[in-house]
Amino acid sequence: MDLLDRMLGQDEWTTAKLIALSQGLTDAQLDQDFDIGHRTLRATFDHMILSTEFWTGLMIGQPIPWESSHSPLSALLERHERSYAIFADLARRLQNEQRFDDVYIDHYDYPQTFGGTVLHVILHNCQHRGDVLHILQRLGVPDLPEADPQEWEHDTQSFFESDDLKEQTPQPAR
Repeated sequence: MDLLDRMLGQDEWTTAKLIALSQGLTDAQLDQDFDIGHRTLRATFDHMILSTEFWTGLMIGQPIPWESSHSPLSALLERHERSYAIFADLARRLQNEQRFDDVYIDHYDYPQTFGGTVLHVILHNCQHRGDVLHILQRLGVPDLPEADPQEWEHDTQSFFESDDLKEQTPQPAR
């Protein structure tokens, strides 16, 4: 697994995990106004997903309008999974074709590289996940994840379950 696969995997998985953790909240909680992110939990999730869709559309030459929705979390999770799969496939294809330094023109008529845009989407989502975690904490949601790459690896990668790995892992000095 290379660095791009790790970044894409952690980005997609962590956002999906936070949406799933939010499914027990009421509509009032999802739409409660806060002084962070896009003001509400639902709007912040929608913004993250829309940003992935928007930048993917620009990179493939099929721009989409920037239109926010007031969707239920189940619909947001579906949109996230669908749009992120398209984004991740595109990112991997661009890497395989060694096109990260190729340039396209964005919605402001500015030149952008594909690699810079892929990184922008991933880091943009990471920033807003911090907003989401802050909102969830303020709403009193217990047992929030760290939402970092190491947590993603430990929760999703089977090579951490190998007894051989455990035997090879150096133990900290005491």
